[in-house]
Amino acid sequence: MPRDYCLLLREYAASARSQARRVTAALCAVSLTVGFTVLEGWLPESRAQAQSGPGPNVRVSMGPLRGARVPEPPNLSEFIRDRKAAIVLGKALFWDMQLGSDGIQACASCHFNAGADSRSKNQVNPGTLHGGIAFQTGGGANYQLQPEDYPFHRLAEPDDRSSPLLSDSNAVTASQGVFLLQFLDIVPGSSEDRGRLQPDSVFSVGGTNVRRVEPRNTPTVINAVFNFRNFWDGRAQNEFNGVNPFGPRDPNAKVLKEVAPGTLADVRVSLKNSSLASQAVGPPVSDFEMSYAGRSFPKLGKKMLSLRPLAKQLVHPEDGVLGPFSRTPQPGLRVSYAELVAAAFRPEWWDSTVIIRIDPDGKRTFSNSPPSSQSTDAFTLAEYNFSLLFGLAIQMYESTLISDDTPVDRLLDGDLQALSEEQRRGLAVFVGKGKCLECHGGPELTNASVDNVERAFLIRMRMGDARLAVYDSGFYNTGVRPTLEDVGLGGSDPFGAPLSVARLVQQGHSTDPNLLPPLRANERVAVDGSFKTPGLRNVELTAPYFHNGGARTLVEVVEFYDRGGDFHEANIENLDPNIRTLRFTEGEDEALVALLKGFTDERVRLRKAPFDHPQLFVPNGHPGNERGVTSDGTGKAKDSLIEIPALASFLADR
Repeated sequence: MPRDYCLLLREYAASARSQARRVTAALCAVSLTVGFTVLEGWLPESRAQAQSGPGPNVRVSMGPLRGARVPEPPNLSEFIRDRKAAIVLGKALFWDMQLGSDGIQACASCHFNAGADSRSKNQVNPGTLHGGIAFQTGGGANYQLQPEDYPFHRLAEPDDRSSPLLSDSNAVTASQGVFLLQFLDIVPGSSEDRGRLQPDSVFSVGGTNVRRVEPRNTPTVINAVFNFRNFWDGRAQNEFNGVNPFGPRDPNAKVLKEVAPGTLADVRVSLKNSSLASQAVGPPVSDFEMSYAGRSFPKLGKKMLSLRPLAKQLVHPEDGVLGPFSRTPQPGLRVSYAELVAAAFRPEWWDSTVIIRIDPDGKRTFSNSPPSSQSTDAFTLAEYNFSLLFGLAIQMYESTLISDDTPVDRLLDGDLQALSEEQRRGLAVFVGKGKCLECHGGPELTNASVDNVERAFLIRMRMGDARLAVYDSGFYNTGVRPTLEDVGLGGSDPFGAPLSVARLVQQGHSTDPNLLPPLRANERVAVDGSFKTPGLRNVELTAPYFHNGGARTLVEVVEFYDRGGDFHEANIENLDPNIRTLRFTEGEDEALVALLKGFTDERVRLRKAPFDHPQLFVPNGHPGNERGVTSDGTGKAKDSLIEIPALASFLADR
């Protein structure tokens, strides 16, 4: 490329007022350098065009994440009165080990490494979603994973899916949570709930229970604010109902509001663009993740509001959010959860003299008589509404976890030297032969983002079998595992309705007509075995990969797409048509891996603000192995804990 033209493009990119013009200039400059063509303006001109006839996925051009719209509920001010206080509350709750029934398991226990989980012992689920009740040979509960265990689908020639199969596993690399106990009650002032140990036929070694492992791989929370729905199967709805992940699907989800002094009323709430809050309220009451079986959110609220925030953990005085409240050198914060709730939320959601009593049969009564300090069946308004307060506070904190300073972002913002020569060749593969942008579109690098989904909620496309079908935007079957092994988006919610919006519409359920194209009578829907497309920033740091955690390295991921998936023929009816043999030439796969590493934000790697955090102790399996463990004397295995030290942003600069 002529030097003067390079300079001209660089100057144009730097001076352009429009983000679209900066992106065009940057990509055109790279295209001249490495010899590929970038197609701009891939968004359809109208929704009708996106909804009509056979066509490709809705594709969007790349762009820098900085400046992209951060989704937020339009009625947030009806609930939050101080955003900064809500972020403080959310960060404290996210990292607090006291949240778990065992006093150990925090939200962050599964999201401490680049927003994901890097542990390798007792991290295998035998496939409980598809009836797996026994571990395959070579693994087991409390197993220490080895590099040679990957990929789970191993071929003689990694780039040829027709080559001899060497091994295959339907297991999942995921995250360990709590032991299996039946919840009995909280103990006000104590971080550990009372529970009764239950025999665990799956997660045990020699009759001794070990920590249970979730059925799907843990995705990162960083940049998750851009997702229209969350969880791999999309069950965390875009609309938060204040109670659980299922939004308007649950007609009985209500919270209490003080509508007049001393008067409480049941109300339904709806906060759009709040799938983070919908997701957040799932794990604290899950008996796989954080809770003994049967714990309710009011019980959790009563417990947490009786405890000092982060009482088991050191908080660095230079923490970007929590530092001003640190008690260093003592653990915890010098402010209470009640004070943080009062600062963050409007009073009608937490402040009332009315006490709500719930008897063992679930019957609810109101009174103005204060409960005794040890009562566990009488709740303040803040305790009763804790799911609402918790979900929104976590969302406010996670909304700050945006990594938008990667080499690729800098390139797309006009810095033509941000990528190495090999990474520029990888970018050519990414936008061209690799067809990565077909699913990883837009500044968010996922078609499952709010902006992309709102453009076209449902898509018509010819699937892998060349037959036309409709699917939910941003969710694809890529042939990682056989469709029926885990149907993902093809499953149902707890109320019997399909998780897929396409199937909801097909069944005549009421939805927003402005977002959805009409489905023709008996029109085919192809969503079984589909999963949410993850964003790609920091992907270098978030192994293992895919919803089953079946790949350990980016090389294995690229080989998977090069060969056209692992279950191409078996999944053909629901398979994304872009999953096909790519036949990368020598050097193209290495260049694509190099490019993927160019999506790393060094602030995430170094845990600089906003990615700094308090001290954390995470379980990493148990002393022993899959053949024998050390019991703690109660029928549970002893924990092996790893310390993640408190880290403040300034420490990362030293």
